[in-house]
Amino acid sequence: MGYGDFQFYDIVIFALIAIFLVFRLRNVLGKRTGFERSVREKSESLDKNLKSETKAKIVPELEENFVELKKAYIAINNFDHNNFLDGAKNAFETIINSFNKGDKKTLKPLLSENVYGVFEKAIDEKNVDPSSQIFSLKISKVEKVVIDNNKIAISVIFISEHFKNNDETTIVKKEDTWTFEKDALSKNPNWLLSST
Repeated sequence: MGYGDFQFYDIVIFALIAIFLVFRLRNVLGKRTGFERSVREKSESLDKNLKSETKAKIVPELEENFVELKKAYIAINNFDHNNFLDGAKNAFETIINSFNKGDKKTLKPLLSENVYGVFEKAIDEKNVDPSSQIFSLKISKVEKVVIDNNKIAISVIFISEHFKNNDETTIVKKEDTWTFEKDALSKNPNWLLSST
């Protein structure tokens, strides 16, 4: 047996070791079939999902009188307390003015069925004050946020000042607690007044 024979055996042994290693690696790592997304694509998709989820649940710093709204941020995607509070003030003014004018058509889409029934009865019985005008309005506090099943209800305390009989020297100050509710999963941004 000459030197060339040893060289041949070395090549065969190295080839067998290489084949063995390829099979071991294939068993450990698996093989690509063309249907898997690349690791980079998977990573980018995961990052995107996490970012959108986190973005939807970011709770900003809230003043002490509005701290209850943290619950709304967690329950509703893309909740914005400034939009909600502005909307609540607008709803208060619209509802009070429409009630005092006896405008049922404007009231109906803003109120829950029960509250609309109460307002409708008061209008029919002429328990309205058409001469009353809102002079100033502010939200002093979000009293509570209640989540029950998919319903979310937010109770807001309003402080309002009204002119009586169109007399600017006669100002009446009132405090009202109104509760607005909506389906937390609904994409409809509208809230209904559910209790006063």
